[in-house]
Amino acid sequence: MAVGGMVGGGIFSTLGVVIEIAGAWAWFSFAVAGLIALSAGYSYVTLAGHYGEGGGAFTFLREINAEGFAGSLSWVLIIGYVLTNAVYAYTFGQYLGHVAGLETWFPRVTAMAIMGVFVVLNLRGVGEAGAVEVFLVWFKLIVLVGLAGWGMAQWNPPMLSRGMPESGVGAALFGAASVFMAYEGFQLLTYDYEDIARPDKTLRRAVLSAIIVVIVVYVMVAIGVAMLIGAEHVVKHKEVSLAIAGQQAAGTFGLILVTIGAAFSTGSAINSTLFATARLAHEVAADGELPASLDHKNRAGIPDRAVIGLGGLAAVLAALGALNSLVEAASLAFLFTFSIVCGFAFWQRIGRRSVTGFGSLTGTAASIALVIRLIRTDLMALLFLLALVIVAAFGRPILLRHVKTEAPDAEGD
Repeated sequence: MAVGGMVGGGIFSTLGVVIEIAGAWAWFSFAVAGLIALSAGYSYVTLAGHYGEGGGAFTFLREINAEGFAGSLSWVLIIGYVLTNAVYAYTFGQYLGHVAGLETWFPRVTAMAIMGVFVVLNLRGVGEAGAVEVFLVWFKLIVLVGLAGWGMAQWNPPMLSRGMPESGVGAALFGAASVFMAYEGFQLLTYDYEDIARPDKTLRRAVLSAIIVVIVVYVMVAIGVAMLIGAEHVVKHKEVSLAIAGQQAAGTFGLILVTIGAAFSTGSAINSTLFATARLAHEVAADGELPASLDHKNRAGIPDRAVIGLGGLAAVLAALGALNSLVEAASLAFLFTFSIVCGFAFWQRIGRRSVTGFGSLTGTAASIALVIRLIRTDLMALLFLLALVIVAAFGRPILLRHVKTEAPDAEGD
């Protein structure tokens, strides 16, 4: 489940973005981002074990009576999840549009439609499907590793930079910051802390081993796919680069197989992310840090207004946004959040300070690097996130006072 939360659409949508930034060093970008994620994962599971409960950043900060700051950070985290779901829906539409030969209006419409499908499924209480998720994870891992292995078997290092300007380690660091959202899914597992057998041991093993596995897979794919079709083709077809590689490796069969893998991967990622985010929004609303209307549940016990609102916003962003902007904005939201969690663990002396301190320091540095990059390349995406942070930090209490309503007397009203 932790592997699925990360691989779920991340590599299918981010490979072209990182190669465009880092060129031949794209594999190193994934390795660096993975090390930051590993530090953050350690901080999350150590904090969860220390406090004996999950819930992520919001719950950890609430434990020290920092409700206001926890509420502000939760707003940033939730919008990060919304942006991530928009990336997944966008990618789903692009892969289906490519295989169908309809690459104009069809991908955007399909992106909105798939978000609608999973909103309905979640409202009906069928958002959790553990056995199905395990099958999908194995399927997409086999597809990705097989494709990467085929490309690496050709072993042609010049293909890693073909058609791209020269780049170095510095570009790789910017690349790592830009695609950090590809690692964000591991912490979704912490929300199910109470449902995990022996969570103090199981959660640590699951999260940390999953991040290591995903680092290896991402590095292999970054090398293998670029060697298979060349860096310039990955960038040119960034929305569907793995499908192009699949076609190069095995013709129409490879194209269809990778497209199915992308559809399953992004679909399951939308489902699990929407499911977890709606419950996070419900918990935050129940604590008075989001409008009370989001505390509402339907007869199936599902936070229906949160599901509809978050799913609808992701659908709009998928229909209107550009891949680079969505990926980089989501990455910045998660880098900021994870650096705070690592810094909190370091400050509270929970876990190994060398690890939590490394996560806080590198996460902060990566956040600054990404802000610098966005100033240069995508100022609108940066202004959008800055406006969110300002509202979350300063306008949130005022907004809540104006929109706060009484919670419903009973569920299902």
